[in-house]
Amino acid sequence: MPFWKKQLNKSKKVYYPQAIVKGKPIETEDIARELARISTVSNSDVQAVLGDIAPVMHNMMKQGKSVHIKGLGYFRYTLDTVGVADLKEFDFQKQVKAVRVEFTPDREKNSSGAYTRALVDSGSLEWIELSSDTPDDDPSGGGSDGDQDDNPLG
Repeated sequence: MPFWKKQLNKSKKVYYPQAIVKGKPIETEDIARELARISTVSNSDVQAVLGDIAPVMHNMMKQGKSVHIKGLGYFRYTLDTVGVADLKEFDFQKQVKAVRVEFTPDREKNSSGAYTRALVDSGSLEWIELSSDTPDDDPSGGGSDGDQDDNPLG
């Protein structure tokens, strides 16, 4: 079950629901064990493939390609840049502040004609509110609202 809490946006002075990540992340080894359990592939084989996926994706994306993992989504490089008013001042190296990886989940048309995103089956999600006095497994007391600074994908 995913969790949420009320979060105040100080600049707009309004409250929003914010998705919260609790506890430690699920690691590659945990995913490998689960994939091995539901398939005919051994845990060590799954870990070996998952361990090589990042450098393979990097090699593909550095060729200017996006990477599509069926059922998951698309990954591609994007740039965090600053602009210049005069074309004579244009300098790629100075204007690029960061290279990020953008992830776009796969989408599928459901029986009603609406699109749903991979990894999001909203019909099967039961969101639980964390009250402000509920202890959190995260020692920082924070969560993730999908902000780029918190996003491990970029």
